[in-house]
Amino acid sequence: MYIPDKQLELIKKLYPVGSKVELISMDDPQAPPKGTKGEVYAIDSIGQIHVNWENGSSLALIYGTDDFKRIE
Repeated sequence: MYIPDKQLELIKKLYPVGSKVELISMDDPQAPPKGTKGEVYAIDSIGQIHVNWENGSSLALIYGTDDFKRIE
């Protein structure tokens, strides 16, 4: 999957490594429950936001598909 450089840079700017996120919804049977919080540990070359979730999961978020928000 290809993602334009500008979009990848935007994702990296909005969700830098170490930022905190909260899951609102994810269309995946292995998704953490709604409201689960986690910390971004990487963004890969196709823009997936890799998160260490508080429940032990490390399922990646898909920008523009999954519903989540950055928290402080």
